[in-house]
Amino acid sequence: MTKQDLAKEMADKADIDQGSAKDALDAALEAISAELSRGGEVSLAGFGKFSVSERSAREGRNPATGETIQIKASNAPKFTAASALKKELNG
Repeated sequence: MTKQDLAKEMADKADIDQGSAKDALDAALEAISAELSRGGEVSLAGFGKFSVSERSAREGRNPATGETIQIKASNAPKFTAASALKKELNG
């Protein structure tokens, strides 16, 4: 499912036009991104939690040459599914 497909599905379920649904989806994604960029987390009851995972610096290998390289520390988005969502997916 693409972002456009999701907006169409939202429009159908909420009985609103597709343009409004796309605007609402964009606003929700922007709000989630902004909160994560501040180091916060977003919890959606029954769905899951978006948070930031800190990755420490480490050594890696260049797959083409086999040379050892240094990989910088970084932050990565993380999603943890709620038990209700897991239950729905697994019957």
